[in-house]
Amino acid sequence: MTTAPEPWTVGPVTRTDFVRYQGASGDMNPIHHDEEFARAAGFPTPFAVGMWQASLLGTYATRWLGAENVRSFRIRFLEQVWPGDTLTCQGKVVKEYTEDGEARVDVELTCLRQTGGTAVTVWSTFVLEGDHVE
Repeated sequence: MTTAPEPWTVGPVTRTDFVRYQGASGDMNPIHHDEEFARAAGFPTPFAVGMWQASLLGTYATRWLGAENVRSFRIRFLEQVWPGDTLTCQGKVVKEYTEDGEARVDVELTCLRQTGGTAVTVWSTFVLEGDHVE
């Protein structure tokens, strides 16, 4: 059976982390970096682009199972991430099976805030190769 790696902790995260992701992704919505804009929209401070947390989970999963082996990646955004949060990325195997002649694994990945709340959940399918095949 495939086993998930140890959880990966990131942070405390900063507004600079958010802006770096914004620059890389091209999503320059000011709510994620501009204090006045965020406050005018009713938020206490700028908050992270949700896809940044999803990308952390993608990194965690592809380090574990290989980027070339991704077959699907479905995301659910649940809580905002704020400057100062510490995030923990973790995963678990949901199912191992064979489909179309390939050994596959379905995993559930979560990005947790230090509050215990879940920022993002991902469900993903990977092909198992080499050492992963049982």
